Amino acid sequence: MSGPLDGLRVLDMSTLFAGPLAATLLGDFGAEVIKVEHPRRPDPARGHGPAKDGVGLWWKLLGRNKKTTTIDLSSPDGQELVLKLVETCDVVIENFRPGTLERWNLGYDRLSEVNPGLVLARVTGFGQFGPSARRAGFGTLAEAMSGFAAITGEPDGPPTLPPFGLADSISALTTAYAVMAALNGRASTGKGQVVDLAIIEPILTVLGPQPIWYDQLGYVQPRTGNRSMNTAPRNTYRTSDDKWVAVSTSAQSIAERVMRLVGREDLIEQPWFASGVQRAAHADVLDEAVGGWIAKHTRDEVMEEFERAEAAVAPIYDVRDVLEDPQYEALGTLQRVPDPELGSVLMQNVLFRLSETPGEIRWAGRPHGADTDEVLGGLGLSPSEIASLRERGVV
Repeated sequence: MSGPLDGLRVLDMSTLFAGPLAATLLGDFGAEVIKVEHPRRPDPARGHGPAKDGVGLWWKLLGRNKKTTTIDLSSPDGQELVLKLVETCDVVIENFRPGTLERWNLGYDRLSEVNPGLVLARVTGFGQFGPSARRAGFGTLAEAMSGFAAITGEPDGPPTLPPFGLADSISALTTAYAVMAALNGRASTGKGQVVDLAIIEPILTVLGPQPIWYDQLGYVQPRTGNRSMNTAPRNTYRTSDDKWVAVSTSAQSIAERVMRLVGREDLIEQPWFASGVQRAAHADVLDEAVGGWIAKHTRDEVMEEFERAEAAVAPIYDVRDVLEDPQYEALGTLQRVPDPELGSVLMQNVLFRLSETPGEIRWAGRPHGADTDEVLGGLGLSPSEIASLRERGVV
């Protein structure tokens, strides 16, 4: 069955991690994605994290559903190859520092000459203009500058960064959305356009109403650990078998059910209990009540009793628990993918299910330059011409 993006051709010239993941998301739903890497300097993602038999495992996920080719973009011959590819593509994704494509004579003015309908997605730390535009930009800097780190961690601890690519991942989702919006615009105008995505921006939106809170009230959200300023009880709690659960009471009815479950109906009668914000101001009392009850029960017992009470609870998993969870299994959230290098690999499935045109993982990330001959041959280059380019280091 064809995916909903079947027929869309994407040139992925980006690295580490927002741009490449955006291209992966498009490839998952049928787009033909051609990954361009330097002939002698592969995407650094191939070397990130653990490897097996010298094969980077993160790349198997990030590079899935992509054809891999190599081109030296800084060489005139390589630039001509890119222009030939752009003629056949709908989308280009890049994350070089602003001005780099222009220095290579591959700016949007040149690209759009050969393909007026092209959508160019430019994913950088700080965007294409402004005083910080040319600074080196990574997701970590966005997690710091957006305010995320400032509100993350215990009240008496330091600002805390996430142990994974949070800002990059949010930007990848946003980039994929932006590309689809631009393509939909092309359907009515016939013209492509440039997507300018600064990694510092999407995470700021995800953080919620902090700017309007400060604008209207002068309020600066503090670090509260696992607690919330908007509701309580809301925390993580240790069970009697030394495991952990998370409890949420965003709805008033859920908060009341939790207190009845733990035998503290008396707290429901307190005037302050009627509002989430006021409950949050009494989090010490509520955490003592809920945490004390949970500490006397195993995790399985806690889960059973909370579900019986129709209260909101979840076990705190590590990856081993995720692999055994029946809900993830029912959804097909993880999929084993055949792989010629490693036999098979387990990875997250496509992000969502479409009833008529579902996405699929067609293959895991391929070796560096594995599809160069196929891709360039598709442009009409002969085997001898490709061999000559390879001898000269262009591919």
